[in-house]
Amino acid sequence: MSGQRIALVTGASSGIGEASARALAADGYFVYACARRLDRLDALAAEIGGRAVELDVTDAASVSALADVVGPRLDLLLNNAGGAFGQDPVASASMDDWSAMFDVNVIGTGRVTQTLLPALEAARGTVVFMTSTAAEAAYEGGAAYCGAKVAERYLANTLRLELNGRPVRVCEISPGMVKTDEFSLNRFSGDAAKAEAVYAGVGEPLVAEDIAECVRWIASLPWHVNIDRIVIRPVAQSANHKVYRQDL
Repeated sequence: MSGQRIALVTGASSGIGEASARALAADGYFVYACARRLDRLDALAAEIGGRAVELDVTDAASVSALADVVGPRLDLLLNNAGGAFGQDPVASASMDDWSAMFDVNVIGTGRVTQTLLPALEAARGTVVFMTSTAAEAAYEGGAAYCGAKVAERYLANTLRLELNGRPVRVCEISPGMVKTDEFSLNRFSGDAAKAEAVYAGVGEPLVAEDIAECVRWIASLPWHVNIDRIVIRPVAQSANHKVYRQDL
């Protein structure tokens, strides 16, 4: 690994994180693939020649251990761990779900970033925040998830200002409708019918590999180029509330 660029990806056990770990490894990075499900990470790490790291971003001790795992330098941090839980209106929403969304998307992301900033600075590194078009505009049932992703966006924006003049790039990717195996399924507590209805009639939603290509591209740019934010949606989705659905 001597001289090799190093990346760390949170939420790497599925979806965008898993695809991004593969894309970065294919571009020559040694990848620390981090998530709670170590069994899935072991298979990914073996495939890409990286290292699986069990990580719960909501646990301070788990995150603090990352500094020792990574060592003195880190070229790229992809803050991808996150998620939506429930889509109920404010009047009936679970406050436990709201708390969980802020804990993983905002506090957990801040905790990981804070822990790894010294290693990023030592390597003239890049930190990429995976937010969402939920941060672009509100939608019914999205109060806490939209709020959490807005907060994560402002974490990135603030960090960029605070690090001005220091050798760390701060970038954001804001994906729209991405069909993965687990995001909507987790949001609706395993209700497969509800999860599938999100994508009903949408001929070509984005897939995890589309977003991974954005991660790879940002990482490949000359260091003086900072991509503040990419908003990426499928052609069928012109806004959060405006989606073309065939035959519906």
